[in-house]
Order: sequence, then C-alpha cells, then structure tokens
Amino acid sequence: MAPVPGSSALPPFAVGPSYTDVIVEALTRYPTREAFVHGDRRMTYAELADLVGRVGQVLVDHGVGPGVGVAVLAPNAPEVFVVQAAAFLAGARYSGLHPLASVDDHVGLCEDAEIEMLVVHPAFAATAAEVASRAGSVKHVLGIGPSEVGPDLLALCAATGARRLRAAGVDDEATTWLQYTGGTTGRPKGAMLSHRALAQQVQSLTISWGLPERPVYLASSPITHVAMLPVVPVLARGGTVVLQQGFDPERWLAAVEAERVNYAFVVPTMLYTMLDKADPAARDTSSIETLCYGAAPMTPARLVEAQEAFGPVMMQVYGQTECIGMSTSLRKDEHDPVGRPDLLTSCGRAAAGVRVEIIDEAGTPLPDGEVGEIGVRTRAVMSGYWKRDQETAEALRDGWLRTGDVGVRDAGGFFHIVDRKKDMIVTGGFNVYPREIEDVLTGHESVSQAAVVGLPDEKWGEAVTAFVVPRRGAEIDAAALTALVKVRKGAHQAPKRVEVVTELPTTGVGKIDKKALRATHAR
Repeated sequence: MAPVPGSSALPPFAVGPSYTDVIVEALTRYPTREAFVHGDRRMTYAELADLVGRVGQVLVDHGVGPGVGVAVLAPNAPEVFVVQAAAFLAGARYSGLHPLASVDDHVGLCEDAEIEMLVVHPAFAATAAEVASRAGSVKHVLGIGPSEVGPDLLALCAATGARRLRAAGVDDEATTWLQYTGGTTGRPKGAMLSHRALAQQVQSLTISWGLPERPVYLASSPITHVAMLPVVPVLARGGTVVLQQGFDPERWLAAVEAERVNYAFVVPTMLYTMLDKADPAARDTSSIETLCYGAAPMTPARLVEAQEAFGPVMMQVYGQTECIGMSTSLRKDEHDPVGRPDLLTSCGRAAAGVRVEIIDEAGTPLPDGEVGEIGVRTRAVMSGYWKRDQETAEALRDGWLRTGDVGVRDAGGFFHIVDRKKDMIVTGGFNVYPREIEDVLTGHESVSQAAVVGLPDEKWGEAVTAFVVPRRGAEIDAAALTALVKVRKGAHQAPKRVEVVTELPTTGVGKIDKKALRATHAR
C-alpha cells in the first residue's frame, strides 16, 4: 500500500528494524562468544540473553511496561546493560543514575523522570533507601544481589523460567532512554531519546567511530552514560565488552594488555592522567586499533603526546546527549601532526547519517570560514527535553538541533569548534573564546591541563582567568604564560590572573566543570 500523499507514513515494506530488533539480533547471533568480561567474571552471549529475558520478566511482574520509568544506580557491571536492555524490550523508559552524583541529584532525577522502578547495586543500598523515601514516584526497589533495600533481582531471576528474547512492538517515536545532560550550564535536562534515534545511533557509530571488525571494547567510565554508546554496536558485531568500575590508569593499561583490547573510549582528562601519572610504554598496548576520545576538546600538544604513546590510533568524536553523541568524527588517518597539523584543532567532518552546518541566528547555513553556531540534523536527534517545552523550542529551532557550540567549517569540510556560546568571555568590549587560550597554555612545556573562565571584574566586566595544572616535576611561571598568550593571541586575551591548582574540577562524565570554577573563585 502506498503512503497517502503528503503523509510521512511509510509503506510496511519500507519500515526498518526497531532498536529492540537490533538488541535481540545482537544478543542471539553469537551464543558461544564472550559478551562481557568483568574482573574474573566472563559472560557468554547465551548467558547474557538468558539473563536479559529473565530480568525482563521480573520487571513485567513488578508492573514495568510501556511508559514506565526505570532507573539504575550501580557501578559498571553487566547487569547495568541487562536492565537497560530488558527495559527497552518491555517498552519502558530508562534513565541512568550517575554513581558519583549526590543523593539530592538522584532524588531530583527520579522525581523529574517519574521513576517507578529503581534497580541498585548493594554498594548503593543506603543511598537507594534514602532516594526511595524522598522520591514519591518510586514504587519498587530491587537489588543487584542481596541487600536490605529491596528484593534480590538475581534471586528473582533464578526463580523465573527462561524467556526467549522477542523484540517488542514499539512506537518508533516513543521515548525509551531519558538521558540527562551533564549539567555544566545549569540544572540537568532529560533528553528524550526514541527507538528511532537509538537505531540511527548504532548505524552512525558503527560506520563513523572506527569500530574494529571484532571489537574488544574497554569501558571504565560509567556505562549508565556516554560509555554505553558503543556497547550495542560492539555486541552487534559479536565483540566483547570489558568493564572496569572506575578509571585507574595502571589498571586500564593492564586490562588493555591482558584482554588484548582493540577499542576504547576515553575523555581527555583520562588521557592526560595516563600520560602524566602512568607509563603506557611499560605495557603492551599494540592491540589497540582505535582509541576514541570525546565529550570535551583535547589540546593539540597533548594530542601529539597521546599519538607518541599509543601510535596512530587516535580518533576524535564530537556530539552531545541531545543527538546521542552523533555529530562529527576525525578519523585516525586525519590525525597527522606533520602533514596536516591544522586538523589537530578540528573535530572532523559529519558522521554517517548526520548533516552538520554552521548556522546563523535564523538557522541559515553560513559559508565556509564564517563563525556561527553548529547545527545538526539526524535521525539520532532527541524528540525534545522532558517536560521542558520552552527549552525544547530553543534547542530545536528552525529545523536544527542547536548545539550551543560556536564553530567554523574550513574549505575541506572540516569543522573546528571555537567554544561553547555560554563560555565566551566579554572583556573590555572584546569577545574572547577560552579554548583558544587553553590551547596556547597547554602548548607550554610546564602545563598539563588548563581551564580559562571569565570572572566578574569592575574594570573589564569579565577578567580572563586561567587555572593551570603543572606537569609532574614542573614549576609554573605565571608571567611567562601571560606573555606567551600576549604573543600568540594578543594583549586583550592574556589572562589577568593565572592560578596554579593541583587538579581541575570535573563533571560526572569527565568534562572540566567551569561552572564550579566560576562559583568557587569569583571575588
């Protein structure tokens, strides 16, 4: 049957697989291969599929179904993915609680997301009990193992008969993952991610994120958040997910060597820690084929160091929660400090299935070389912000996801992020973009990391203020750094203050928390 003229409805033969179809196919195609490695624990695909089916039945027995909110609070473990997959297959709405967040943060998210089912690791039992007592929406709490907070989910699964995995008949536009933003510019917002968006994310990531043919993926940051993105693509290829509970540079390098890891995702602060506090050369990291970095910009000087340590395996990915991380990627062969040093400041070109433009306030694409906001169009874009119509209208305006990032595209189609719109400093009537200054500062041999913010100032309006972390054994000469910025960027961009700190505050996903810097150091 042909679609009605003017209708967006597709004929039946043109409807592609849902995200639940992708999950079922991924979990059932390679039954004897290892799906997860978690310490001494190794789980095959057959065991994983069986557990997802049993957990799904337990959730249904507790009233979980279409539109019901399910949340997980746990460190990295296979069960984090299992509950998420079971919730998707039940047609429910899933949200991840970050293990490092506060009780108040958990309560606020559960209430905002209308969470009815809370699944927790025993290590968070006391936290979960307080959350459940304060968040009125929570009806059930299940533990991933024995605990005093609620029934043992795994014991309930053992008493449940095996269930064959079946893809749910879901609405492609229904919100299935309600993922909250990192909150660096205000209270976290729930991005409504649909089955349609997640199915596109799998395709875009598989094509554009350098996934090996049979990946062995190391995840040490929380898979309740961005580290989850490669999991289904890895499983769809019959690969293995190696989980660690928290990032430690020595343990990370040891896992790469022991498990022959060939794929990993890290944020720049993790790479800086490895380069400054560990010795990658002391371990065999030759198995790594792709080392993705993202969630925050990485300075060119440190990027060159990473390439020297790990080889030509670096791949940058750029995106945000609102489009499930799918915007641009800079391939491994495009990381060329000798032939194309200019690309070390680029976030790459549009990922597969994504259209990216530099747009003006009216949403009109700008010519190459002109600075504007980065706009994104893709099937992976969110449906909107949960219960925030005004903010949804602002973010999804004129047919674009407005990222809030200021950038420019060069003649080769490569995008360069200038900075976040909200991070721009206005000092003495000049617009200053902190990232440009940070790149200069981290190019100095004494600086490991740098963050630049504008702090209130009676004379300048905002004073350019730099916070720098010294390299191991180095001393910071503030006057020399200020002079370096004057030479490279001009006197108006030179820091009025240079503060030496031992570390920079970060959000739960590893981004430098400039909001915290401003709040702590404003005079």
